Amino acid sequence: MADDFDAIVVGAGIAGLYSLHTLRERGFSTQVFEAGEGVGGTWYWNTYPGCRVDVESLEYSYGFSDELQQEWEWTERWPGQPEVERYLNHVADRFDMRRDIKFSTRVVAAHFDEERARWNVTTDDGQVHTAQHLVMASGTISATKDPRQDFKGLDEFKGEWYMTSGFPTEGVDFSGKRVAVVGTGSTGVQLIPIAAEQAGHLTVLQRTPAFTLPAKNRPMDPEFQTAMKARYPEHRALAKTMPFGVPIELPTISLLADEPENVQRRLEACWQEGGVAPLMNLYTDVLVDEKANEVVAEFVREKIRSIVDDPQVADLLCPNTYPFGAKRPCLGTDYYETFNRDNVSLVSVRENPIDTFTEKGVRLRDGQELEFDMIVFAIGFDAITGALNNIDLRGRAGMTIKEAWANGPNAYLGLLAADFPNMYILTGPGSVSVLANMYTSIEQHVDWVADLLVDMRERGRATVEASHEAQEKWMAHVAEVGDATLFPRADSWYVGANVEGKPRGLMLYVAGLGVYRGICDEVAAKGYEGIEFQSDPVGAV
Repeated sequence: MADDFDAIVVGAGIAGLYSLHTLRERGFSTQVFEAGEGVGGTWYWNTYPGCRVDVESLEYSYGFSDELQQEWEWTERWPGQPEVERYLNHVADRFDMRRDIKFSTRVVAAHFDEERARWNVTTDDGQVHTAQHLVMASGTISATKDPRQDFKGLDEFKGEWYMTSGFPTEGVDFSGKRVAVVGTGSTGVQLIPIAAEQAGHLTVLQRTPAFTLPAKNRPMDPEFQTAMKARYPEHRALAKTMPFGVPIELPTISLLADEPENVQRRLEACWQEGGVAPLMNLYTDVLVDEKANEVVAEFVREKIRSIVDDPQVADLLCPNTYPFGAKRPCLGTDYYETFNRDNVSLVSVRENPIDTFTEKGVRLRDGQELEFDMIVFAIGFDAITGALNNIDLRGRAGMTIKEAWANGPNAYLGLLAADFPNMYILTGPGSVSVLANMYTSIEQHVDWVADLLVDMRERGRATVEASHEAQEKWMAHVAEVGDATLFPRADSWYVGANVEGKPRGLMLYVAGLGVYRGICDEVAAKGYEGIEFQSDPVGAV
């Protein structure tokens, strides 16, 4: 392996694989470093029972190769982790990607050398590699939260404990055990019903309940899959223009302007259809008007009350501290039904939080002690910026990314950061990122970056970075658009609220992927407006 490349890519998940494929096709020598032993990113690390996608399988896949999308056969409406991982391995093999991926190799530092206009990238084996371009495909939900930092006394616990991210690939036997699950976000919602079927007793420790919508999962209809494949070209083209990167019928009417009986009928139809998108996109005002939002939120709460037998438990499961959709709704199968089982208990740790872990289990603030044989933490991620902050990442004058983002992340279009030349952040802060189908978002980002790199090569440019002015204007625009919605009203990982000490602020561009794509295309058409180039490295003779 050569030590110097045109581009180094950090991560071999969905973004890293497509970056490698695209840059190689454009004639750039490219090396990928991946901390795991295999490809897949999120779908490599998260092997907990029930792990599943909340975007339909025929959408949650690459669109860059018609041969690929024609040959791969999906088996379910919402594919589980094993199927998604198999798909990404198939992609890696089909396009001969492994020869340019170094596995079990974590990037620990990346420093920009201003004199040579190259990145020095250090991996955990002590090797230093150089490249003109650094592509951060390190993932939006890849930096795990360590429960030992959030909770006291965990090392005292004598039983087994696990994190859903990095769950043992061989699985865990819950049979007959007193099991606790800490966390009721998307991961907890998926895991809890399965753990309940096996455990002697399952206790769910919940701080904030989630709006959980029914998945209505089912085996893939072969005829439906065949019909989709026949119209994939126009379907993918339409997806690129849509707010969420998935072709749907966009709302045209306000909930508050609709007749109440129509509202309830339409809400019920969405519930029966299953999935997150129908309710989120039913009316124009669900995510911008508190009164309209409350109608949808109360509809879901009524569903919870109708499913859960114990009124007190149902009440605890009803979200009432944030708007519907301001946190990502969860997709569940028999989640609320699980709390009707005799071997399942729900403990709210909002008013009575966990004080400390003990040898036998958990002690709550009021002194109550709960004993467990096993604890599973489903406590989420340091999302969007965590993976970047975990690397010793330094730009001009040795500035670290943590210093640059001390008051919150700044990135022009979510892609380029001032003072960090030739670094490209895929689905980063200030982009649509996780608010759209990740494959559609990623393909747009990578294609835009690849076009930029080709333009630089043709013009003999050595460096590219965002101007401070353009970056500040973009992030102000991101905030302005966000403030016009209900997203900032929730203490979510979208705003960094789940990580103590993290700067607060909406990190996502909520105007949608179609609008965002149009802005990016316009920036490029205007000669990369807001972006600064140098033809020669600083200090070069």
